[in-house]
Amino acid sequence: MLTPLRPPARAARLAVLRREYMGQILAAAARQNRTPRVAPYVLAQPGAERRADLEQVAGYAAEMGWQVARSSFADVGQPLPLVQRPGFTAACRYAAQGYAHGILAIARPAITTDDDSYARMLEHLRERGVFLAYLPALREPTP
Repeated sequence: MLTPLRPPARAARLAVLRREYMGQILAAAARQNRTPRVAPYVLAQPGAERRADLEQVAGYAAEMGWQVARSSFADVGQPLPLVQRPGFTAACRYAAQGYAHGILAIARPAITTDDDSYARMLEHLRERGVFLAYLPALREPTP
């Protein structure tokens, strides 16, 4: 009988899985000689906060050499379960229809902190040829 992974180990395994799926989809785009396109997704209030988050996402996409899709997606408030987030659902549908290779968010907590929901969502996106990416975490400088 397998021992279940503790939450930190499971989250780390899911991060590896997300990067693996992303690599597969980016490699497929490269084989087709296509520039990867991402749909920005943020969890932010309308106005200055949302604009700043979308600019940050677009800046990272440019650094990576990715195109930013014409449409961006957002939800407001506390991160509800994924099925209750119309902005994220629309981003997934948009990308799955071929308008983007991936969804780019600021960080995993903007998607979900529930490992089971996250694992199902990653698999759902991979089956549709869509990856999920985040901005790199800012690290404290080491003394």
